[in-house]
Amino acid sequence: MTNYIILALCVIVLLSYLFDITSRFSKVPGVILLIGLGIVIKLFVNMLGLRIPNMQPILPVLGTLGLVLIVMEASLDIKLEKKKTGMIIRSVSSAIVLFAVFVLIATYFLVKFKGFSITSSLLNTIPLAIISSAVAISSSSGLKAEQREFIIYESSFSDIAGIIVFDFILLHHGSVTEGLFSILIKGLITTVLAVVVTSILSILLHKTTYHVNYVIILTSVVLVYVLAKISHLPALFLVLVFGLALSNNQFAEQSPVRRYVDFEKFRSDIESFKRILGELTFLIRSFFFIMFGYYTRTEGLLNFDNIVIALIITAVIFIIRWIFFTRVLKMPAIPLVLFAPRGLITILLFMSIPQVFRLQLIGEEVITLVIFFSIFMMMTGNIMHRNEPVQVINGMQNRDFIDLAEGDIESKMDF
Repeated sequence: MTNYIILALCVIVLLSYLFDITSRFSKVPGVILLIGLGIVIKLFVNMLGLRIPNMQPILPVLGTLGLVLIVMEASLDIKLEKKKTGMIIRSVSSAIVLFAVFVLIATYFLVKFKGFSITSSLLNTIPLAIISSAVAISSSSGLKAEQREFIIYESSFSDIAGIIVFDFILLHHGSVTEGLFSILIKGLITTVLAVVVTSILSILLHKTTYHVNYVIILTSVVLVYVLAKISHLPALFLVLVFGLALSNNQFAEQSPVRRYVDFEKFRSDIESFKRILGELTFLIRSFFFIMFGYYTRTEGLLNFDNIVIALIITAVIFIIRWIFFTRVLKMPAIPLVLFAPRGLITILLFMSIPQVFRLQLIGEEVITLVIFFSIFMMMTGNIMHRNEPVQVINGMQNRDFIDLAEGDIESKMDF
């Protein structure tokens, strides 16, 4: 039995790797294929009459780990530069404004026309308003650098804003004034904590020579994240600050710290850390979405009422997004408007809603269908996206020709 389990795990990892590779060419997000694989495995298990232990309680654990690792990986790719100020402002405003508008519209409808309480309506609509960084970031690799950075900022801040507001509603629905004061204090505490943790872990990354190093740093980040969550602090903000501090170490290089830090070695350590982080993220994300697909109730996905509700929710999400991008941001709509998938964070927050606040109108099947439809829209955006044509001049691509014109001749003569 042990050998069969190991064999199954190896096959799953290899299939996930194959999905990840083929998604770059087929434009079909690997997430769809992973969830589909989970559903197929469930059908196969039922057909053979196999008995599989209930691993559903592990799903939130994998989801939380995946969220931390994905946000950290994304933040390590972000470079803060003055010329990007406008893009950062647009992406953050997009995340916050679109989140707020959708929640207000959906909550008004549920309270006014369905008679649900404000608290229940808010808690059930907030997960649907959040862009999943786990899905969006991993699926944006084929976009241009500036578009990918926009998605990284927007989805990360959408996660952060959504989690903060969700916790605020869940814990302080009785007193708004008390809740606002509490969230302000917690924000300040988290900022200070983020600076301290980042400093300690950066020193650990740079100075430790023991062969077990990166795993300890990752474990420490997850530990601090969990402790912050237990304390009801905006823990994802802490992870984002840690990654941003590492990826933008050039600012520290201009300070007195440069006397004690070998920045060449430090950057080399960060690159090694990123490679290990990327591979671990791939594993966690793969197993999470396969398990999610396995425990999806397929009969509920075919229910007509659920399909209609999910289509309406998805349509509202993208209509609001289209209007905001074209009328407010004055940005090209394609493909960024379509990159607003729901996914891991939506599932995690929905699982966190107390049973007393659950709405039958928005069940697990509706959530799953919204995730499918929004990911399908993102897939459409990937297919519609076309890279700029690359001209070939005497066997060289145009970007190579530009590099030669700028004097970078020696590095190009090696070919």
